[in-house]
Amino acid sequence: MIKVLYEDNHLIAVYKPAGVLVQKGDGPELDDDTLYWQVKMFLKERDKKPGNVFLGVLHRLDRNVSGIILFAKTSKGAARLSEQIRERTIKKIYHAVVIGKPEPASRILEHHLTKDESSRQSVVDPEGDVAILYYETVKSGSKNSLLRIQLETGRFHQIRVQLSEIGHPIVGDMKYGAPETLPDNVLALCATELLFKTATTDEDIKVSIEIPKEFSEILD
Repeated sequence: MIKVLYEDNHLIAVYKPAGVLVQKGDGPELDDDTLYWQVKMFLKERDKKPGNVFLGVLHRLDRNVSGIILFAKTSKGAARLSEQIRERTIKKIYHAVVIGKPEPASRILEHHLTKDESSRQSVVDPEGDVAILYYETVKSGSKNSLLRIQLETGRFHQIRVQLSEIGHPIVGDMKYGAPETLPDNVLALCATELLFKTATTDEDIKVSIEIPKEFSEILD
C-alpha cells in the first residue's frame, strides 16, 4: 500500500518503509519489490494509464532507512527538481538516534568522503568530496540521543559516516560502528522533512512526517 504524502501534476512524495529498496532496475522482473516499481504500478492502476508510466527517481534512501521519497511524474518535474538538487536548494531534514550524547549538543560537521567500492562504505579521505551537515540534539536518554539533522550535501552514506566519525554511530548501524543491529536490520534514521519548490512555480512545498515512535523507545 503506497502512502502518498504530497502530489501535484509533476511530482509525488511517498513514505518509504525501512527494508524497501528505492530502485534497482527498470523492469518488473527486476524491480517489482522496489518502491519505484510499486509507485509506478500504483499510478498506472489508479489513473488507468495505458502503456508505460513515467516515473523519475530524484533521490534515494538506503534500504534500511525510512522516510520521505520524492519522485517525478513528468520529464519537466524531473528536470526542475534535479536542478534544485544540484543547486542545493532542496532542504532535507532527518532524525536519528545515536549512541551516547554528542558534545556539543549542536554543531556543523564537515568531512571529505570517498566511496570505497569494495566494501560499499563511505570513508574519510582528505582528497574526497566535501560533506556537510548540521545536527542538533532534540533529546537524550540514559544511553542514546535523538538528533535532528539537516543535510547540506548528499554524499553516499553521509549521515552514517559523519556521525560515526565523531564517536556517535546511529543505533543499529554495525557497518559504521554500532555494537549491534536492530530487529530486521533497520537503522534508527528517518528522512522526516523535505522542502522544495514545485516544478512550475516558485511555491514552497513542505512535506513532513512524524518521528517514528520506535525512536523514543531506544533512547534508554
